[in-house]
Amino acid sequence: MTSPKEMSRFQQRRRIAIAVIIGLILVALLTVRSAWSNDWAHEYIEDFGIGVIVLTILGRMWCTLYIGGRKSTEIVRLGPYSMSRNPLYVFSTIGAAGIGFMTGSLIVALLLAVLCYVAFYFVIVTEEGYLEEIFGDAYTSYKAEVPRFFPNFSIYREAEVLTVKSSMLYKTFTDGLVFFVSYPLFEFVEYLQSIHVLPILLRLY
Repeated sequence: MTSPKEMSRFQQRRRIAIAVIIGLILVALLTVRSAWSNDWAHEYIEDFGIGVIVLTILGRMWCTLYIGGRKSTEIVRLGPYSMSRNPLYVFSTIGAAGIGFMTGSLIVALLLAVLCYVAFYFVIVTEEGYLEEIFGDAYTSYKAEVPRFFPNFSIYREAEVLTVKSSMLYKTFTDGLVFFVSYPLFEFVEYLQSIHVLPILLRLY
């Protein structure tokens, strides 16, 4: 059985990876602006970003319905975990793209998604070695049948009954709301750029 201490260590590593990503995003976007700043496309891209972030929050809650309270005791192979071994990371990467869309730039959205994927990749590889050591053949079989990251929808399996800790579901929801902080933040950055407090060094479509 996976010890709470060891699982906590991996979760801490994940949080550090996310924090690094957020820090890089904030620094980079202080001097970047959408090339569609005064165009209708800018607003549509921002609106699409809001939709993507809503999808991210719902997706992360969906994952919690299956994994909540069981991550350290068993291999979950149903629901989103039947299509991808790391659906929480998948939805977080989608959320990173949503944050990028909030800037009004398609290129920024793509770059943030790729950056997030790369950061999670190294966390996932480390976790896999540990999980295989703990769960043995059961996890080896899971690795052989289910993709590491990108979902395979054709192998989806549903659970007839779900049991979840409500506190974990609420926590996942509130954690997901952090993605929405990007909207007022980027609006403020755009305002500072418009009054020339912050320089615009790069414009991206």
